[in-house]
Amino acid sequence: MAAWTTRDIPDQSGKLAIVTGATGGLGLETALGLAGAGAEVVLAGRNPAKGRAAEVAIRQRQADAKVRFEAVDLARLESVAEFANRLLAAGRPIDILVNNAGIMAPPERKVTANGFELQLGTNYLSHFALTGRLLPLLTSGKARVVQLSSIAHRLGKIHFDDLNYERGYKAVAVYGQSKLAMLMFAIELDRRSNANSWGLTSVAAHPGYARTHLVDNGPAVGGNAISTSIMKLLGWAIGHSAEAGALPTLMASTLPGAKGGQLFGPQGWMEIKGPPGPGKIEPKALDGGAGSKLWAESERLTGVTFG
Repeated sequence: MAAWTTRDIPDQSGKLAIVTGATGGLGLETALGLAGAGAEVVLAGRNPAKGRAAEVAIRQRQADAKVRFEAVDLARLESVAEFANRLLAAGRPIDILVNNAGIMAPPERKVTANGFELQLGTNYLSHFALTGRLLPLLTSGKARVVQLSSIAHRLGKIHFDDLNYERGYKAVAVYGQSKLAMLMFAIELDRRSNANSWGLTSVAAHPGYARTHLVDNGPAVGGNAISTSIMKLLGWAIGHSAEAGALPTLMASTLPGAKGGQLFGPQGWMEIKGPPGPGKIEPKALDGGAGSKLWAESERLTGVTFG
C-alpha cells in the first residue's frame, strides 16, 4: 500500500479550518496542506509580520489559497478569549480545529501572563480554553478537533499536586507533561462529546522528530550550547522535515472515518519518522479517572467550562 501523502487529502472546499501556531514549522505545513485541498484556513498566531509572511508563502505555492492571519497570544487567556469572541461573532461553523502551537523545554522556568508555567499554559491550557470557548461553532456541524501531542508524552506524568511545577522544574519533564495533557484532552473530549452528543470527532497527532524551530525557540534560548547542538544534529540524523512531520496532523484532520480518541503519528522506528498512520497511546493517557480529574482542574485554572 502506498504511503499516505497530501495527495490523499479529500476535497476540503467550503470548510473552515483554524490552525494555531500556523506562521511557521508544523503549523505552516498543516495550513498549506489544508489550503491546498480547498479549505479556508485561519492562520492563528501572535506575530502579525510572521502571519503576513505565512500568507505570502502559502499563496506562492497555491495562488488561489483562501488564508488569513488572525492574532492570538496563547500565553494570555485574555487574548484567547478575544480571538474566540471574534469567531463567535462571525458565527461560521468550524470544520477543523488544529491545536498545534507550542514551545519546547525552555531551560529556565517561565510563566504566562496568567501565572501558569509557560509550557503547560501555552501548549495545553490555552488550547483547552480555546476549544471550550469555540464549542458552539464546533458542535453545529461534524467538526474534527486535533490536539498536537508528542512522542514525549511517553515521558510525561501529570503532577496533580504541582501542575505548574513551582518546585523542581525540569524542562523536558514539564514538556512531556504538557504533551501528555494534550493527548489526554483529546481522549477525554471524545468521551464527553459522545456522552453529551456534541457530534465532534476528537483526535490527536504527533510529528515524530521533525526539524522545526522548536529547539531554537526553547532549549536554545539561554540553554547549554552543546546540548542544543546535539539536539539539532539528532534532528538531521534521525528525524524528518517539517513537511513530513505535518502529515500525521493532516491525516488526523481529514481522514474519512477517523475514530474519536485516535492518535496519528509516523510509522517508522520508535515513531520518530516515516509515513503517517495509527500511533501508540501509552496506557496512562487512557486512564479515564485521571482524564476527568485533569479536565476539572483545567476548567478551574482557565475559568472555561464546556457545555
